[in-house]
Parts: sequence; C-alpha cells; structure tokens
Amino acid sequence: MHSVDSGRYLQNSLNRRRWLQLGAAGGVSLDLWGLLRARVAAEEVSGKRPESAIRSCVFVYYYGGQSHLDTYDMKPDASSTVRGEFDPISTSAPGVQICEHLPYTAKLMHKVAVVRSMHHTNRLHDSAGTEVFTGRQGPKGDREEFAPLPQFFPCHGAVLNYLRREQAPDVPHALLPWLFHNVVNVPCQGGGFLGKAFDPFQISGDPASKGYRVDMLNRPDDLSMQRVSRRRELLGRIDETTADSAKPVRQFRSFYEKAYELLESDTLRQAMKIDQEPPETRQRYGLFKGTNQELRGQNLLMARRLVEAGVPFINVQDFRQQGQNWDSHAKNFEQNKKTLLPPADQSLSALIEDLDERGLLDSTLIVATGEFGRTPKINGNAGRDHWPDCYSLLLAGGGIKGGTVYGSSDRIGAYPEDDPVTPADLAATIYSRFGLDPRTHIKDQTGRPWRISDGRPIDAIFR
Repeated sequence: MHSVDSGRYLQNSLNRRRWLQLGAAGGVSLDLWGLLRARVAAEEVSGKRPESAIRSCVFVYYYGGQSHLDTYDMKPDASSTVRGEFDPISTSAPGVQICEHLPYTAKLMHKVAVVRSMHHTNRLHDSAGTEVFTGRQGPKGDREEFAPLPQFFPCHGAVLNYLRREQAPDVPHALLPWLFHNVVNVPCQGGGFLGKAFDPFQISGDPASKGYRVDMLNRPDDLSMQRVSRRRELLGRIDETTADSAKPVRQFRSFYEKAYELLESDTLRQAMKIDQEPPETRQRYGLFKGTNQELRGQNLLMARRLVEAGVPFINVQDFRQQGQNWDSHAKNFEQNKKTLLPPADQSLSALIEDLDERGLLDSTLIVATGEFGRTPKINGNAGRDHWPDCYSLLLAGGGIKGGTVYGSSDRIGAYPEDDPVTPADLAATIYSRFGLDPRTHIKDQTGRPWRISDGRPIDAIFR
C-alpha cells in the first residue's frame, strides 16, 4: 500500500467521514458527529461523580404553559372568576390537595414535591422556554423568535454533558420525540456557546406506530456489520501509513473509533424497541388517540427505557408547537378535562411508579414543568392567558422528600408569597443533584466565563 502525505490523508479522512455520514449513519449524521465530539471532549476530563449524586434526569416539558390554578395550586376559596370549574381532591400526602382531574398523581403525592412559587418575567412562549431550558433569559429578552436566531446559553443537558468528569456514555443527552416548535427559532434546546457537539441526541417518535427511531444509526440494507468491520480494518491500515499527528487528524481518528463503537453498540437499539414492553405496561402509560396525543404516554415509557440504558439527561417534549397544547386561551376547562390533564396524569404517575418499582427512582430526578402558568382571572373565552409571575413545578425522585410543598402563592395565585423560585434556581438544583457546583464556570466562544447557574439549589425539598 502506498504511503500518503498528510494532505492526502486528511482528504481520505473527509471521504471516510462522508461515508459514515451517508452510509453507516443512514443519511442523517450531524447529531451523530456532534455526539461523538461530545464523547471525545468528555473523555478528556478526569474526575468522579459523588456517590450520592443522581444518575439521570427526565425533564418533561409541557409546552404552552400548564395552568397552576387548575393543577397543583388550586384556590377553592377565591371568586368564581379565579377558581374556575374544577374541585380539589385530597392526596396521599396529608394536607395536600390537587385537581380532581389528576387522580393518579393524587395517589402518589407522598413521593412528589410541588413548588408553588416559580416565577420569571418572560410573557411569551419562546423567551419563556429559553429561560426554563437554560436557567437564563435569552440575550434578546422577552420576544417571540419568528426569524432564525442562534442559541447562546446552553441547555441543562448540554452543560451536564460538557462538565461530566467521567467517561461519557454512548448517549449523554437525549431529546424525544421531536424538537418543540422550531429549534432555529426557539434557541434553547441545544449546546449554545458550548457548540453543536453538545446538542442533544434526537430520538424521533412515530405517532402511527407509537414507536421510536434513530435514523442516524440505521445502516443501508446491503451494509452488513461484516462490511463495516472490513472498512474499519482498511481504515486502520491507512492510519498505519502516516505519522501525521495534526490535531484535526487525531480528532478524525477519535471520531471514527467512537462512531464504530456506537454502530456496534446494542444498548441504544434495544432501548428503542418499545414494542417489546408488555401490553399492560404500555397501557399503564397510556395509548391515547387523537391529534398530538398518540405519543404522550409512550414518551415517558421511552424515557424510562433510556434511564435503564444509562442516558444521564432526557428531555421529553409533551407537545410540539401551536395547536393542541397547554396554551389554553379559550375553553381552558374543556381542554384540560378532555385532552390535557388525563394523559399527563396517567403517564407521569406511571413513570414515577415504574422507576420506583425498578429501584431507579432515588437515582433519577423527574422534573415536570411548562414555560409559565396561566392568568388568575378567567378571560371572556373561558380561557386563561400567559402568566409567568407565578406557577407550579412538580419534582419526583432524586432524593425528594415526598409530600413536600415548597413556597406558596398569594390568595389568587398571582404572585409568590413565600420562598420565590426562579428557573435559575431550578437549574442550580438539577446541577447540584448531579454533584456539580452551580458556581462552576464555563466559557463562551469569546473566553468570557459564566457560572453554570446564578441560582440557588432548592435544598429544602430533598432528604
């Protein structure tokens, strides 16, 4: 075999990279290469996770803004223009009441903590989502993003992926079953200034089959693992012919090795096979029918399977974009009663029970939140409008003191009355549960240092 100079080697590397992108990765590979870069970066850092730290976080996002007044912070003694049509019911936690349309969750409140004093200043979906996903207000302030805007601050999963001081798992950060709204126009779901290498590994959902896929890991039918192995062997022989140690070449070599490992790994593929779950388990999570409903229950079952597969951070998007979601400006009570609360109640309670039965609840933090709450006053269309001034957050697992209610709102649920909490505090809580100091600094592309969170962990709700 003829030797090649470094320039020729780099060109061959690019060609092989193209083969991996279009051949082995099924034609969709930017996320794959980002994942590989993230794994290489993580493996360059040494250190150990504290023994008491959690292993996974499932971040459930109720896009549109869940009404706190009709879920976890009801005001039965307020006027009819505030309290609405629903009644509170008692729960398994003494003295704690929640909405009558959350019966499954009511039975598990002794395993759950509710924060009733969340607040921030963003009144629009995109800016509010940015703060909830990153713990910081976006650089452009409170605005809807109708034109492409690059993400600046990284999301929780990206920061965790960047800072983990241990060998990176196959998939350090997953997102399913879709990007909510539009990742270009709502810049909050990726790596931000850390780079696209730390964007989440996207797992696509198929509403028709209520199943999932990762297109980038699919091989063409005529490309067997034996052929992949032969190509790997050929690549190794080419590598032996060059002594080039330039950084780009070394990185390509690392990426190829990680790509081959990922293609050969069966862990993620097995996790995708949700159809192997017993029918009664799938039914427990909820097999709902209707627009935007087909995947809602199965998403959280998929999240449980990813926790078992060792994925540290899992974002679950409850709804995709405008339409049938939690943005209940009209017919708030009809929507919540018929299409919103029942699936959310059934699937979230199933996840909590399932993880508990499998001994995984203490090592997994569950976060369930929207981007804001809804107005205390019911509008003329029997709806509630955007309200970031006060809303509720539900947490479970990860060392939570079950049955805890942290913070309180005023008599109509308009503003925090005690122990106000911000998305920055939520970010600090998530990082601290993973054993990371929220005061840790990361640097943006100009070299400016940023704390991973300017908030304070909500330590009072944990054992």
